[in-house]
Amino acid sequence: MSCSDPLPLLYPVFQRKSVIVMSLIVAVSVFVAAVHYTEKPYVLLQPFFGQSFSNRWVFSRLQHRFKSHSGYVSVPKQEPLKLYCDLCSIVSSSGQMLGREAGSAIDQSSCVLRMNNAPTKGFEEDVGRRTTVRVVSHTSVPLLLQKQQYFFGQANGTIYIIWGPLRNMRQDGKGIVYNMLRQVIENYPQAKIFVTTEERMNYCDKVFKEETGKDRIQSGSYLSTGWFTLVLAMDMCRDIHIYGMINETYCRTDGYRKVPYHYYEAGSRDECAEYLLHEGAPYGGHRFITEKSVFAKWAKSHAIQFSHPAWAIS
Repeated sequence: MSCSDPLPLLYPVFQRKSVIVMSLIVAVSVFVAAVHYTEKPYVLLQPFFGQSFSNRWVFSRLQHRFKSHSGYVSVPKQEPLKLYCDLCSIVSSSGQMLGREAGSAIDQSSCVLRMNNAPTKGFEEDVGRRTTVRVVSHTSVPLLLQKQQYFFGQANGTIYIIWGPLRNMRQDGKGIVYNMLRQVIENYPQAKIFVTTEERMNYCDKVFKEETGKDRIQSGSYLSTGWFTLVLAMDMCRDIHIYGMINETYCRTDGYRKVPYHYYEAGSRDECAEYLLHEGAPYGGHRFITEKSVFAKWAKSHAIQFSHPAWAIS
């Protein structure tokens, strides 16, 4: 190569450009990874603390992070719910939560799930402050509407998932509950409201029949919000910690702790009295005790833990 050949003079330039380009690529990659791993409720940095870190673990969690749940669609855009959580705390509405001082532990979870209109204000020490997902029965929507500012006006990022029969949730203008939800979105555009699809409702009925041997409709049963909450949690949570839920034998135990049915309704009917009333109703009752026996079965094959009171899963 002759001394007049310009290529040798360009090599240092190419090298410098290559270094700059690679530096930019690395910087952008680190920034994107940091954003992904620090977003709540996806606590994906946990393996750095007390656990070994692996590429396989990262890939698995990134897959879960964008997991789509087609059984729940947004109002009114009909987009599927996308959510995954490492540890979910499900907070029962039971009076069992009173005096437990579990709020701090609950708030440390990746995601916190609550039901219907159960409030946190005034009960933070026992039930916590955070709410990631609130699962709501169609019959409880009017209760939320009575305190719209409290539930929908706060910029807290809570996701609302409403379940109910097609007659109330239909979207052709004749679904009374769906119409209410559309109005909420108009009043509070930032609200994140999803409805359970008809297919998902049928699936929950199917699971009830498979687990109990009873057709829900023929047996005159209504599934509880707790049922829909746990079915959802088993899809979107790696581990589940349930607070304040009694097991199927609790109300037959001597000296059981008598508490109000709801922790936020002092003086309401005793929890066990409510459970027994519903379990024995010929029609229109929630089969709370039957459902708890199914939950105990699920806990044998899923990472489900119960506290206040604790369950002995054998």
